[in-house]
Amino acid sequence: MSRRLKLHNILCEILGCPNEGLDCRAYFQPPTSVKMKYPAIVYGLEDIDKKYANDGVYLSQRKYLVTVIDKDPDSPIVGKVAALPLCGYNRHYEKDNLNHDVFEIFF
Repeated sequence: MSRRLKLHNILCEILGCPNEGLDCRAYFQPPTSVKMKYPAIVYGLEDIDKKYANDGVYLSQRKYLVTVIDKDPDSPIVGKVAALPLCGYNRHYEKDNLNHDVFEIFF
């Protein structure tokens, strides 16, 4: 299983939803045509951090931007995502009466 799918399964576990199908609320780089159900987590690849040694790539880590979207400004999902290893809080904003909490996670 790819590391992205492992991350997807972890995010679904946090949400308490199935990891596929119509009831899944973790979305990987969703197109604008997708009708989301809330609370939801939207995530996408942000960067690939590379470490070099001996004229080549020694180590690479993928950085994902993970956004928790919920009507509740004190959503418990935010704390669960923040507790993931190598996860850092980036910012909070509101849009369309929904709270967005953005994290950066290396996975």
